[in-house]
Amino acid sequence: MKLFLLILGGVVVALVLLEIGLRSLFGFGNPLTYVADDQIGYLLAPNQRTRRFGNLIEINEYSMRSGAVAQTPPTRRVLMLGDSIVNGGWWTDQANTISSLLMASLSQQQPTEVLNASANSWGPRNELAYLKKYGTFQAQILVLLINTDDLFATAPTSLPVGRDRNYPNQKPALGLIEVWQRYVQKQQPIPELAALQKEAGDRVGVNLEAIAQIQALTRQNQSKFLLVMTPLLRELGEPGPRDYEITARQRLKDFTQAQQIAYIDFLPIFNANTNPQALYQDHIHLNLQGNQLVTRTILDFGF
Repeated sequence: MKLFLLILGGVVVALVLLEIGLRSLFGFGNPLTYVADDQIGYLLAPNQRTRRFGNLIEINEYSMRSGAVAQTPPTRRVLMLGDSIVNGGWWTDQANTISSLLMASLSQQQPTEVLNASANSWGPRNELAYLKKYGTFQAQILVLLINTDDLFATAPTSLPVGRDRNYPNQKPALGLIEVWQRYVQKQQPIPELAALQKEAGDRVGVNLEAIAQIQALTRQNQSKFLLVMTPLLRELGEPGPRDYEITARQRLKDFTQAQQIAYIDFLPIFNANTNPQALYQDHIHLNLQGNQLVTRTILDFGF
């Protein structure tokens, strides 16, 4: 009996130490949570702060990855819209997101606030719905950053919230539980989501129309609009983008010219880099070096 109690006590101590390590070193047990929205699909729950793998993540009162919005607008305010590339995800410290890097550089010239309205897997229709709900925050400049896949994005949906492990709607009781849910437990399919992802029709055209409406909202507020697109890693070098992507890219280029939209395509810019693979965290997301190159290019483009 005594031996059993000693073993049991040792197991409990080991689990407690493991829990402490998972929370303090990796941030498990305190993931970002999401809320459903009928129009936007989903947003990061407002007013969150956590560290994941040592990286600080702060979400403000408007579900942005930014500090609290200043009550009195500074001399210059920029609103960035985007998906996980703008958001930066768990692999990017708050100070190393594109919006933070841009704010640090612009603030050297005059007081500037750069807001970051973004969430994983958002497309142009999610971003348009966000603007319709919250407005442009009196920003003088709106930067919409998309990637090639966003041209084919489906309609906004709240189906993943609370059902997909990457979109939790509540925090787990323990870090150990989160590790189990993320890395051991099998993800249950969401049949309705699979059906939605087969959305028929001209997706590219629908998303271009959403971008046109974002531009119209920007013009209504007498603000400047800049559209930026980053490529997937596999698009770099040879053979380059796939045929359907080439077609969609040409449609986007023609669209920006017809709409007189300021546009930066990072495919040729990344291809001109001596080691473009070093700009990526994975097949789609950028690392700090990639974020810095995007920031410098936007700055060089001028406002």
